[in-house]
Amino acid sequence: MRGSGRLLVLALLVAQSIAARGQNAKKQVQQNAKELVQQAVQTELAASRDDHSRWLYYEIDRKPGNTVEEWVADTGNGSLRRVIQENGRPLPLAEQRQRMDRFVQDAQAQGKQRKSGQHDDEQAAEMLSLLPDAFVWTITGTDMNSTMLHFKPDPRFHAPDWETRVFAAMEGDMEVDNAHHRIVSLKGRLIHSVKFFLGLFGNLKSGGTFDIERRETGPSIWQITATHVHIQGTALLFKDISQVEDDEKYQFKPLPADISLQQAETELLKQGE
Repeated sequence: MRGSGRLLVLALLVAQSIAARGQNAKKQVQQNAKELVQQAVQTELAASRDDHSRWLYYEIDRKPGNTVEEWVADTGNGSLRRVIQENGRPLPLAEQRQRMDRFVQDAQAQGKQRKSGQHDDEQAAEMLSLLPDAFVWTITGTDMNSTMLHFKPDPRFHAPDWETRVFAAMEGDMEVDNAHHRIVSLKGRLIHSVKFFLGLFGNLKSGGTFDIERRETGPSIWQITATHVHIQGTALLFKDISQVEDDEKYQFKPLPADISLQQAETELLKQGE
């Protein structure tokens, strides 16, 4: 019996040792995944800060009751849009010109667009910087080109504001380019509803999804080429905040960094000739 007891103790010690190694290995894998995400985030933030390129592209934006097809040209004074079709109705060339001219001559509209874009950029940078700590990351696959990671909410994460509280309800996957450490895609869904002040000031319903695709359009320049968001809810005492949008961008063409709105209009009018 004493021999059997020693064998039992030895077996328990071996089992504990194997379990400890397994836990340590799991922690190491998670740490490696988090470091990969941190590297990708820092690369994206630095690239966004240093990118002063301008682009022309074709965009199809679909929202409930409103589908727009247009050429877009980015400038330092805002994005000029040449609407080709609206809800399936082709716009006459004269109307296309009229809309562009109206924006070119409206400094207030340009300023409003720049302010809105700056706010969106700042919010995106804030969200991006929180990715490594807001989630538990796991590497799920890798090949010569990219690495796939799965994320789920980290229960230790405390959201600093209303917007980032949504992180606590998201789970999904991210693909990172191995060579450039850039985010190729980010896909997720709300695994439970999000309520603000017991639902009085906001309620995002579980099951909502988002899908963002990106690709390299120029040397070290990555652009969002597709955005699919299907999230529903209410905010501010039952005001509808449903976010249903499918946006795709094609045919990226570089523009001079100092291009003016007038020059951008000339470039836009050349498209489709």
